[in-house]
Amino acid sequence: MLARHPWLLALVLLPGCDKKPPPEADKGSAPPPIESSKPGTCAGGGGTVSDKLSAPMFARTAGDYCVDPNGETRAYGENAPANVDKVCTELFDGECEVYKSFGLRRVVTLRYVDGKGSPGAVSVNLSHFASKEGAYAFFTKRVVADSDPVESAPAKLEAGGAGAAGTGIAYVWRGEHVVELSYTNEVESPDQLKASAQKAIPPIAKAIGDKITGDKEPPRAALALPSAGLIAMGVSFTTGDVLGISGVGPGAVGFYKEGAKRWRTLSLARADEAGAKDVLATLKKVDGAKALKGATFEGLSFQRRDDDSSPKIGWMVCRKGAQVFGVGDEEHVLTGAMAAADAQKVSLSEAEKNERLKALCEGK
Repeated sequence: MLARHPWLLALVLLPGCDKKPPPEADKGSAPPPIESSKPGTCAGGGGTVSDKLSAPMFARTAGDYCVDPNGETRAYGENAPANVDKVCTELFDGECEVYKSFGLRRVVTLRYVDGKGSPGAVSVNLSHFASKEGAYAFFTKRVVADSDPVESAPAKLEAGGAGAAGTGIAYVWRGEHVVELSYTNEVESPDQLKASAQKAIPPIAKAIGDKITGDKEPPRAALALPSAGLIAMGVSFTTGDVLGISGVGPGAVGFYKEGAKRWRTLSLARADEAGAKDVLATLKKVDGAKALKGATFEGLSFQRRDDDSSPKIGWMVCRKGAQVFGVGDEEHVLTGAMAAADAQKVSLSEAEKNERLKALCEGK
């Protein structure tokens, strides 16, 4: 089960022993032995993936690891022995509805073991979604979630179309697929586990990322985000309504930083100009929305606030052909009680927002 903040490992602390051991009758049964692979386990080329649909997407060996020859491949969903609902109780537990909300269609799970014989293992979940957009949105949900990417974003991992690696865990996106990998080793200390995971996971992630099918290019809205100032792994894509404004539709939000200044950039891509004009018409209905004065492009400004304790977030948006762009404040650095002078230090001025917006809607 993946936690909401997957970059922090939950460690199990083993109780210490008393100096005087208890009587033999009080010791109880011995704990089960820690399961390990044997040296040479991968010598035969690794195990076989029994699910025929996904077998071509898994490398049997990667680095020192291989598909567990004694392990089990489990498949759920379309053209699988178990339906997708069963994955809720056997694998995803309370997060099943999250997966389904992004269009989950199929899941395959298996594990890789260390061919050198250590207890290290890498569990792999390969999820297939109904669309590339749904898969990419789920990937960015895992990477960014509701956290500030400056403080908690994982490291970039060169795998598939996009990859991210944290402490003991990694994600890979490509086309309609998302791969989740997690490393476990019951005998290693936290530092040892971190080092071992950094060695074990990337080769497996890259090998699978090369084999899974699908486009490596992100959805058009995410691709249109400017690169200058973009925080590493700081892109969030949603298949729902961006900014929570009903009727706006799907799009991408990029997180940006330049010196002490922070801001977000909004990008929406529609099939044609009429679709983009509809988005602007919807945004004009936001309370307090008004046209940008003196602008040489079609645009408007408005403010959003989640609740009374949240800061007001100012946005400027514009349309360029079939695309809509926006520049807004970064909520992570603002608080409801922040003084105006302090807010100005970490936020773009109206003139700076307008300058960036103009570059998006008038530039190349």
